[in-house]
Amino acid sequence: MDTHFDLQLAARLAAAVGLGLLMGLERERAHLGEEARFGGVRTFPLIALAGAAAAYAAAASGQPSLMAVVFAAVAALVGLSYFASSRQGDLGITTEVSALISFLLGVLCLQDQVSVAAAIGVTAVLLLALKDTLHALVSRIEARDIEATLRFALITAIVLPLLPDRTYGTPPFDVLNPYQVWLMVVLIAGLNFAGYLLVKWLGAEHGLGLTGLLGGLVSSTAVTLGFAQRSRQHPTECRLLALGVLLAWTVMFARVAGEVAVVNADLLGRVAPALATLAGVALAATLVLRRQSRRATAGTAQVASSQNPLELRTAIRFGLLYAGISLGARAAGLYFGDAGFYAAGALAGISDVDAITLSMANLAAEHPDSAQVAARTIAIAAVSNTLTKSGIALTLGSDSLRRTLLPIALALGAAGIAAVWLAL
Repeated sequence: MDTHFDLQLAARLAAAVGLGLLMGLERERAHLGEEARFGGVRTFPLIALAGAAAAYAAAASGQPSLMAVVFAAVAALVGLSYFASSRQGDLGITTEVSALISFLLGVLCLQDQVSVAAAIGVTAVLLLALKDTLHALVSRIEARDIEATLRFALITAIVLPLLPDRTYGTPPFDVLNPYQVWLMVVLIAGLNFAGYLLVKWLGAEHGLGLTGLLGGLVSSTAVTLGFAQRSRQHPTECRLLALGVLLAWTVMFARVAGEVAVVNADLLGRVAPALATLAGVALAATLVLRRQSRRATAGTAQVASSQNPLELRTAIRFGLLYAGISLGARAAGLYFGDAGFYAAGALAGISDVDAITLSMANLAAEHPDSAQVAARTIAIAAVSNTLTKSGIALTLGSDSLRRTLLPIALALGAAGIAAVWLAL
């Protein structure tokens, strides 16, 4: 290590002091008004500077143990402070741990690991600043949420590595790879789990528009069904309910794009124009409805998050569905050509757009020459799914909801035709 005091060394020291200052500002703000506290805006930069000085001295003297000695001394001072505060009834150790992190940030900065130190420091400050938000989230966590997290860890970290990463079946039907199938299960479970946690973070009850937006992360079909039924009981809310339905549909288009991006980023360029066309029509209709609904009474609704999104039976069912669609799409393509793929997309989209999307994205990844067919199949599935949900809303909704959504459904149908041809 270059131990000459130069501009680069000065920048590392400045980074150490800056990160310590950031952490000290947060800690002093958190303890503002308290008579006794461990440290604040001056102490934390000094601790970070001590870490940088210890790392410098250890490198200059060739004695790495010197850094450990200084850290032990700082840790002893922090321990004495905690002992004194705990005797007064303050058992929290957050500030003391933050002080030790500040020391290590100083060490990292001096060792030319400024980017790593910055990432750790900013993350630590964010966790400290979000204390009230995190505690509010914890108050909403239930036993089934812990079970959901454990299940996600089970299907990701335990089941997935144990599965063989090879295809089974007789060519050309050797498309079933247990590892690949379960990887798609993990992807969908992860997306559902993220939506589930977001609902938990923000709470379940919201205005109808935000309910549609969040509900779309869980199930846009469920939002459509629920809001259609509600429109019969609350006919004055029909425009707001239509707004929530359209937001849920728009989230579905974004979700499909995200799935394609994760599995086969090269295919996204072909699918994006089609999905953007559909999403653009839905968003335009949403803006019009929002403007017309400003004077309407804003009702509230519950986001349907009560069901655990990580039931193993649900994951297994999706895995079987994905495997069946992959095998069926391959057979349809072999026996009926491109039309077979398109028919598979239309049929699969009626009930589930995720499985056919992932299947086609994988197909295009393995056979780049089929990218156009895969993109069109995904677009057809998205259109089929949207038309199915339109049918649900128009069939089960009130007369007012039908009058509101019918022209939008027709516009989406026309946009869907254009979207299929844009998937080139």
